[in-house]
Parts: sequence; C-alpha cells; structure tokens
Amino acid sequence: MESAHYFSASPAGPFTRKPLTVELAGETRKVQTSSGIFSPDGIDKGTAILLAEVPAPAPQGNLLDIGCGWGPIALTMALRAPHAQVYAVDVNERCITLTNENAALLGLANVTASKPEDVDPEVRFDTIWSNPPIRIGKDELHSLLLLWLPRLAPGGSAWLVVQKNLGSDSLQRWLAEVLDESFTVTRESTSKSFRILRVRKASR
Repeated sequence: MESAHYFSASPAGPFTRKPLTVELAGETRKVQTSSGIFSPDGIDKGTAILLAEVPAPAPQGNLLDIGCGWGPIALTMALRAPHAQVYAVDVNERCITLTNENAALLGLANVTASKPEDVDPEVRFDTIWSNPPIRIGKDELHSLLLLWLPRLAPGGSAWLVVQKNLGSDSLQRWLAEVLDESFTVTRESTSKSFRILRVRKASR
C-alpha cells in the first residue's frame, strides 16, 4: 500500500528517486518515482481506469490534474494535447518535483506542477482529470473540489474517478447539490469497482 505520509507536504524519509517504466498515452515511457508519494510503484487502478475511459482532453487551452502524484495523469494530458498548457497540483512537495522532472524527461514543456496556491486564481480550465484523494476525509475533499471545479471554463468538463465503496454515489449527489445551475453532474461509466463522474460547465 502507499506510504501513509503521502498527504503531507514534506514526507518523512529520504527522497530517493527510482526508475519506473510505465505505459502512458499508448507508449512505454521511463519516468522517476519515490517513496512518500501516492502509488510509487506504478499507475494505480483508479488512475488506469480514468486514463482508459475518458475522451481526449481539450486540444488547446488549460488542462488540470488535481492531486498529481508522480504525474501519470498530467503527463498523459500533455502527451495527448501538446498544444495545451497542463497544470498539475499537489500538496506533497515530492510529487511536485517528480511531476516537473518527469515532464522534462519526456520532453514535455507544457506541464507545470505546483502547490494549489501557486496557480493564478484567474485561470480557467477546459478539461480537468482527477483521481481525487478521497482518503483525506470528506470535509477536505469537498473543499478541494470546490476550489477547482467552479474554475471550469464554459463548455469544459471535469472527469473524476472514484471507487464505489469510497462514496462515489454520495459524492455525485453532493456535487449536484452544491454546484450552481450552470453545472451538470453525471455518472458516465462504471468499471470494476470504480465510477467515472463527469462535471460539465454550460457553454454559456
């Protein structure tokens, strides 16, 4: 299981990079990972399902990965939408460093990983992909989603992968209640024990 410390800004233990070979955007890629982060040994099941199920991100504009880990979602977005600007956010400093380093390893100049507060609050996002950190607790999760989902651009969509037994259906209901009438919240698919939720912002 992942380190218990991956929600902290500065995880305990040495920051020792280790190589990882994974498939991203249909090709085998070499990246780096470390202890003290989420899913350090590969792409976790939820993220793999998200990447397999969702349609391509917006080809241009601003894209966002909430809770980037070592970067599999952000890197895939950047590979699939080379003309878009990809923002990746995490509270864990190791994750931010690794995502930026992995983007450089793959020659992706269109990825910027940072802490949430370092993203310009005026930026609006055409596509959001996230395997949100459910285990941080309901209140913190709700605050996190309400920080980012209202920043969808008109016509934009957020795609979230959530395990059924970790509250995907109640999260869907809550999002439908708290977001204003310009948003629609739907369950797009179910794969294994995961659901893909879509939050859409009206075009006008």
